[in-house]
Amino acid sequence: MAQLDFLAVGDIVTEPFIKLKDAQLHCTINTDTCEICMRFGDKIPYESATVCVAVGNAANAAVSAARLGLSSALRAYVGDDEYGPPCIAQLEKEGVSTEFMVTEPGKHSNYHYVLWYENDRTILVKHEDFTYTVPEITEAPKWLYLSSLADKSLPYHQAWLTWLNEHPETKLVFQPGTFQMKLGVEALKGLYERSEVYVVNRDEAARILGTDRDDVKGLLDGLHALGPKIVIVTDNTNGAYASDGTQQVHVPMYPDQPAAFERTGAGDAFASTFASALALGKTFEEALLWSPINSMSVVQQVGAQQGLLSREALEAFLAKAPPHYRIEPIS
Repeated sequence: MAQLDFLAVGDIVTEPFIKLKDAQLHCTINTDTCEICMRFGDKIPYESATVCVAVGNAANAAVSAARLGLSSALRAYVGDDEYGPPCIAQLEKEGVSTEFMVTEPGKHSNYHYVLWYENDRTILVKHEDFTYTVPEITEAPKWLYLSSLADKSLPYHQAWLTWLNEHPETKLVFQPGTFQMKLGVEALKGLYERSEVYVVNRDEAARILGTDRDDVKGLLDGLHALGPKIVIVTDNTNGAYASDGTQQVHVPMYPDQPAAFERTGAGDAFASTFASALALGKTFEEALLWSPINSMSVVQQVGAQQGLLSREALEAFLAKAPPHYRIEPIS
């Protein structure tokens, strides 16, 4: 097999999106903490259910890279049940190589439930404990994208770190998932230090550093101190903040689009598009302007992949962007 541009590593999931219509949100006064509430012990009607196959942070990234024109593959595991084959078939349909996919006997494929209310979602997750191993790779990929894995996967992370240290030519993008953040910075210290690009959202950055989320410059500095060369902190509708070690900048949301329909996958789209743009030879600044466009498109559709753009479509949006869609230094 020819050298890959992009190899994503992480769990793959099937997710039914259950659109609720009989629920309420209870939020704190500043809306930072909200709870979704439904009647207990009752039959509650829902509006619709849409099943999304072959999703998850790493799978979304692999599809994003493929649609943007990179040779892309995914290393992930499925069980020998009815949900595994559709995941593999969907990746192949998207042009993602499944050479490194594993079907593990006696295991269940990951199956999560997405409770979709208004334009946001709450996800019920359960990761299967797969027998994670680093595959034999004939020629190291140019980029490796590491994201969400199960909570007992620390040895797998350590094995990938060993592999990365043996292949310094491969650039690492690290977009940690929930369980990876719970492992803590010290446990994954080597991966932080090895990262070319590190991406988290603003609340995650504050939680990882144990510091104030309001201090954006401090968040960027704190994450850089852990080792990554490029740090990105996404901030929902406020766009994203980024640093390459010499400059700290803000990029806004891509403007003048309809309100978000469903927000799953916006962060994955941003992170994977940024990495893909760099892999395609774009500069730090150019990659930052690409990324919100794919996020904007994804939130117009159900799920994390349906709205992912081709390079041609993305560049068309960029060409018609208004003058105020630009990168600004953080004051």
